[in-house]
Amino acid sequence: MNFLKKFNNIKNIRYKSFEFTLNLCQKRKLKNIVETGTSRGKIKFFFFRKYNWKDGMSTIMFAEYAKYINGVLHTCDISANNIHNAKKFTSNLKKFIYFYVNDSVEFLNNFSSKIDFLYLDSFDGHDSIKASEHQLREARASIDKLHNNSLVLLDDKGAKTNLSIDYYTRNGYFVLYESKNQILLSKNNNVI
Repeated sequence: MNFLKKFNNIKNIRYKSFEFTLNLCQKRKLKNIVETGTSRGKIKFFFFRKYNWKDGMSTIMFAEYAKYINGVLHTCDISANNIHNAKKFTSNLKKFIYFYVNDSVEFLNNFSSKIDFLYLDSFDGHDSIKASEHQLREARASIDKLHNNSLVLLDDKGAKTNLSIDYYTRNGYFVLYESKNQILLSKNNNVI
């Protein structure tokens, strides 16, 4: 995909996962993207903000994908500051993004549309027990919003995914791709 080329040279350990996932999204014609945990950004020299690629900057990539396929990104974060930063980074893509300041589980419970691509990356993984329990609650809140071609990308493997992988696989999902940091699942195990 053309829009991914500009991210290729960035030192981002998640790039290959994002590339695989977004290429599969395009093949499946997936347009409704939901992200929990908005890219935070980084403050430099007191006032200037710059991309923080250690955070993955998924919001920017997903917004670029939404623009590329004329889709929409719904991104949710409990921190108004994170949403504020992400809005600045994506100001040229604002017509393709809806921002929500909310708890991700509550947001997913109240989300009224079907989700084509779900990215779960809220709640810092420093406490893997609490983070895994939170991601499991997100998985439970999302399951009835997904369809057979939906993709679910779980971030921070081993820190947040300890319960949600099992939940999704017990509910008919297959692991399509796995890296050191992320796991991609779907009910449709076709990757071609």
